[in-house]
Amino acid sequence: MQALARPEVNIITVEDPVEYALPGVAQIQVNEKAGVTFAAALRSILRQDPDIVMIGEMRDFETAHIGVQASLTGHLVLSTLHTNDSIGAIIRLTDMGIEPYLAANCMIGTVAQRLARRLCPHCRREIEPPAMMAKQGLTRAFEPVGCEHCHNTGYKGRVGLYEQFVVDEAIQEAFVTGAPASKLREIARGNGFKTLWEIGLSAVESGLTSPEELVRVAGED
Repeated sequence: MQALARPEVNIITVEDPVEYALPGVAQIQVNEKAGVTFAAALRSILRQDPDIVMIGEMRDFETAHIGVQASLTGHLVLSTLHTNDSIGAIIRLTDMGIEPYLAANCMIGTVAQRLARRLCPHCRREIEPPAMMAKQGLTRAFEPVGCEHCHNTGYKGRVGLYEQFVVDEAIQEAFVTGAPASKLREIARGNGFKTLWEIGLSAVESGLTSPEELVRVAGED
């Protein structure tokens, strides 16, 4: 949001709660007791001619419907959805009642995020990759040890794992015709799509995190 905020760009958000004050951004706090819901606030702010709208979360059909309509009329709409992976976002919209052709045409792309503990670079120790991961191409791995730099935890800080799903024309056509998530994933792989697990394996091989931490945050593939 800070990267998008410029004096000539009108950005309005609806959040529950407003956690960070963003300079140059008009932020609205949800207050359901006062009738300020995501949907009600979204209807109001669209009358203010925003360039970019950020919806804290799409929880119901009404919010999703207004957000989709806003995106189809030229607004850049950013939002969060509760799904297991990036591909699940487009399916989640249809589960909430959005027509598949609308969900496909309004979406540019989605990102699924996991935060894994970062191995302490001062004490991490190289080990043999777990057999299951070695079969998937992992050639090296590291484990936490613990030292004065990481308070004997073996970890220091966090590393983000980001799965990016770009909705191109091929994805749109497949989704509208009823293709399942597995088919969408197959098509996306042709454009370089990698799952959270695959991205996590690269982080493990680079010594950024441990095999155990990858399993904890991403599950076994």
